[in-house]
Amino acid sequence: MSDNRPSWRLKTPPPEAALSQAQQLRIAQRLEVSPLLVHLMSLRGLSSEEEMDKFLSPGLRYLHSLDKWPDIETGANLLREAIEGGRKIAVWGDYDVDGITATALVKDFMAVRGVDIVHYIPDRLDFGYGLHQDGIRELFDKGVGLLLTVDCGIANIEEIRGAKALGMQVIVTDHHLPGQELPEADVIINPKLGGWPSANLSGVGVGFLLMGALNRLLPGPPADIRDFLDLVALGTVADVVPLDDQNRILVKNGLLLIKEGRRPGIQALKEISGMAPEEGVGTGAIGFALAPRINAAGRIGDPDLAVRLLLEKDRDEARHLAEQLDKLNTKRKLEEQRILEEAITQAESQLHLPGLVLHSEHWHSGIIGIVASRIVERFHRPCLILTKENGIFKGSGRSTPSFDLYQALLACKQCLYKFGGHRQAAGLKLEPFQLSNLKDLFAWAVEEQLGANPAPPVLELDAELPFSLIDHTFLKELELLQPYGQGNPRPIFLSPPLKVLRHRFFSQKKHLELHLSDTTDGTSMRAVAWRQGERWQDTPLEKQPLKIAYTPRMSKFNGLLQMELAVQDILPLE
Repeated sequence: MSDNRPSWRLKTPPPEAALSQAQQLRIAQRLEVSPLLVHLMSLRGLSSEEEMDKFLSPGLRYLHSLDKWPDIETGANLLREAIEGGRKIAVWGDYDVDGITATALVKDFMAVRGVDIVHYIPDRLDFGYGLHQDGIRELFDKGVGLLLTVDCGIANIEEIRGAKALGMQVIVTDHHLPGQELPEADVIINPKLGGWPSANLSGVGVGFLLMGALNRLLPGPPADIRDFLDLVALGTVADVVPLDDQNRILVKNGLLLIKEGRRPGIQALKEISGMAPEEGVGTGAIGFALAPRINAAGRIGDPDLAVRLLLEKDRDEARHLAEQLDKLNTKRKLEEQRILEEAITQAESQLHLPGLVLHSEHWHSGIIGIVASRIVERFHRPCLILTKENGIFKGSGRSTPSFDLYQALLACKQCLYKFGGHRQAAGLKLEPFQLSNLKDLFAWAVEEQLGANPAPPVLELDAELPFSLIDHTFLKELELLQPYGQGNPRPIFLSPPLKVLRHRFFSQKKHLELHLSDTTDGTSMRAVAWRQGERWQDTPLEKQPLKIAYTPRMSKFNGLLQMELAVQDILPLE
């Protein structure tokens, strides 16, 4: 196990959001929340009562009007003309949760408005990400006259040129970074092109706005566009985009819709994940329960299965489809564990290097991205994981917070066949003979950015919190900060000195359960350190005081709902 343990640091508000205790108390009284919650919001850069009120209650009225989003109305008009002219429409999505929910949203909205369209999501193993000529030709042969992309298309220069040559109209909606050349589409809708109220929308978020604009243009009774926010929340959270003010509005309202259980497919996913029908869903439940089951279809199965689930109106059939996704997810987890164990063995032989390049010809390409994330979490260094497909290496990379992975791959481009992505995640392809060169160049690129002796990772803590202040009222108040995600992380608290009353390892010693007593007043709590069992197996935990970095939450234990502490890290004091 890497000893590159994180250092702990208490956060302080940015200068513009620093509040005195008197100001915190005054705002807390007006908003009817605790001063601690006001402090937590100030750590997130909020400085006024008005900003905090909007943060806690981000109503749909705060969404920018559609005319503020470039090219949305242009795209909607082109869709309207195609519908009125009887042109057949196809929506082309990606095989991850964002692309699948965007595809389902467009199809569902069109069906509500009486428009029949077809959809196409490529098979990950056969074609990979984005558009391809075989699929475009297949759609053309079916009579498609307008191609609408969601969550993809901005990089498909040749493919879109081919679609145009066939006589198709093309609307590209995407949210990925564009290259130097843009496709020759009729309309390109992408918040990364600039001038948008939010550059951080997900693919399904862009699709939602486009359908909202189209809703105003079509004849007949309009659809209630709010009915599609559950899909927006699901895709936005799963794609880990920053939850800025506009995304926060979309996700917070979408989570309320998921709780209501109106969509049979999402309700069936909740049930198969062990959640109660009326149970509220936060970003954690999406990330750990709902999204992985949808993703499993695109990673190791047929992504169309997930689209069918999200569009299914019959609850019994939705349960049947959810069961199939659950079985795929179980298979995915077993395969992930097998690959992870092999990858850890390789990584441990490379700990003298600043960045890890791990590879095997038999690893599943749909799973290596998840494994790369696990390796980064474990060893705290950037990682590329490669497998072989059709004679070339295909890889997925994940980064540490302080490292720009995309810039590193730019430095390695001389040995790469193809690559793309962003600061924290990327994909790449290379010829097998370039593998040795990639390892050398990647190590050099990491050292160029981070130095020969990178600083240990930093675990940022929101506030000191004794156990005596943790009760159901406080946990409900923390939920007001939802949705959590990039830009609004779940708060992590620092405990006072604690005594370990007892502990045990479980799930083949993968996890650690602790029963802890606060030495300041004797309050005791149950805590779980997930995926940290191996780290603490040889430590005499009950013989020394310690502090923990933790997040309090409600959890089911032995069939009962109770308070539990999720341990981020442990600091022995002797």
